[in-house]
Amino acid sequence: MLYRFSIELSDIDRGLYQTLDFRIAQHPSEVAAYLLTRVLAYVLSYEEGLEFSGAGLSDPDTPAMKVVGLNGNVNLWIEIGNASAKKLHKAAKTAKRVVVYTYKSADVLVDDIKNNDVHRADELEIYGIDSKFLAGLENSLDKNNRWSILHQQGTVDINTGKESYMTEIRKFVVKK
Repeated sequence: MLYRFSIELSDIDRGLYQTLDFRIAQHPSEVAAYLLTRVLAYVLSYEEGLEFSGAGLSDPDTPAMKVVGLNGNVNLWIEIGNASAKKLHKAAKTAKRVVVYTYKSADVLVDDIKNNDVHRADELEIYGIDSKFLAGLENSLDKNNRWSILHQQGTVDINTGKESYMTEIRKFVVKK
């Protein structure tokens, strides 16, 4: 299924005010929570040049999203869910910045990283998104979505035109 998003973003934390218009395909095996986490990851990490992986879910070695610099280096590598420690190790060796947005247990992910030799583990940015929030947001998901999103001090407010939703985006730190 192909979804269209037109989002009015007010990211107070980053001083970013942008209208984002993009399409995102849902892989047949992809659950709604994963899709919505991809959408939020795109919005909350938006910067010029951010692109979804061309391979999608079919290539486990590529990031869900990335920003490639003018010199061809990966500036930003974004993962969704609970990526393996091996993949995060590769990401941290490849990219300047690695960000993970998970709708699963972030504590399990942090423990996995701690128990494995992940390059620059303490620099990984891990954000947890509440699964109940995503389940509610799923009820407002349409083929064409016009949302207004306000992000400030770790809180996200989403107005879908039908409903309003609010959640805290929790940041997790890996300390060895």
